[in-house]
Amino acid sequence: MIKTKAYAAQSASSPLAPHEIRRREPGPEDVQIEILYCGVCHSDLHTARNEWKNTLYPSVPGHEIVGRVVAVGKEVKGFRIGDFAGVGCMVDSCGHCASCHEGEEQYCANGFTGTYNGPVFGGENTYGGYSQSVVVKESFVLRVRHEEKNLARVAPLLCAGITTYSPLRHWGAGPGKRVGIVGLGGLGHMGVKLAHAMGAHVVLFTTSPGKVEDGKRLGADAVCISKDERQMASYANSLDFILNTVAAPHDLDAFLSLLKRDGTMTLVGAPAEPHPSPTVFNLIFKRRQLAGSLIGGIRETQEMLDFCAEHGIGSDIEMIPMDYINTAYERMLKSDVKYRFVIDMATLK
Repeated sequence: MIKTKAYAAQSASSPLAPHEIRRREPGPEDVQIEILYCGVCHSDLHTARNEWKNTLYPSVPGHEIVGRVVAVGKEVKGFRIGDFAGVGCMVDSCGHCASCHEGEEQYCANGFTGTYNGPVFGGENTYGGYSQSVVVKESFVLRVRHEEKNLARVAPLLCAGITTYSPLRHWGAGPGKRVGIVGLGGLGHMGVKLAHAMGAHVVLFTTSPGKVEDGKRLGADAVCISKDERQMASYANSLDFILNTVAAPHDLDAFLSLLKRDGTMTLVGAPAEPHPSPTVFNLIFKRRQLAGSLIGGIRETQEMLDFCAEHGIGSDIEMIPMDYINTAYERMLKSDVKYRFVIDMATLK
């Protein structure tokens, strides 16, 4: 076993602090990655503080990992020492159910294994990217083709990027489509960038007038202040698709009313408490759909990374040292970041 420095929460109420974990020695199919950067996702906070009531302690969060390959197993074909590589939200799945065979490992019938907090349906704990290195089997490692100077901006793509890319691709957010993005945070700002790059007409919905210019800078064709009923009414029955990234309970009906007939609103935010139930009539009178989406499979995540490399897309980030993480969590709760914290893992002592 390889001794590895990390930052961990020991309980729901304890701050993250230095901790030592053990990684396995690379096996024949494994890739060992020196972690250079790790993004900070709201899921990290939910897990560290046991807000989803399923945390295994000690908890080492982090599933937006970018680093350099430092060792490969003898059967590894796609990576060499020195390559840049990424690891997202999963490090394994059953490999034999229908979803796994179709490249949709995130919907594994037997539960994928999270990069941290173990298998979805229970099992041994796993430790994430708030650490020096990680060992992952090749089939769950992503190729990173961005320039080295942009690697920190790539890290949040491994969760925020694929979480927004997958539903935009699945529901066809391309040329000729009018797409709404609800919320301009870590997920929402990637949704705006990606929908714009896909060729859609993008409308950003935000409660913050101060984010209007940022929304346009990121690629929104229009910005609507969602607290303004008159502005909202002007978009009634006009959108083909809405990607709702807000991770707090809110009124879904206000946004469902903006969809055309047969339009879909997909939820990707994961609130600690349920949303109020939408009005059924808001769905049935226009054959609208309310849907959900969970990250993406490995194949689609690689597609997303390649798309972002081709279009020069990265996350807007604020770089932080490892020992700033508890302050970063408090700031994240206040939406005080534009738009994703990324840890420089060289600062892990």
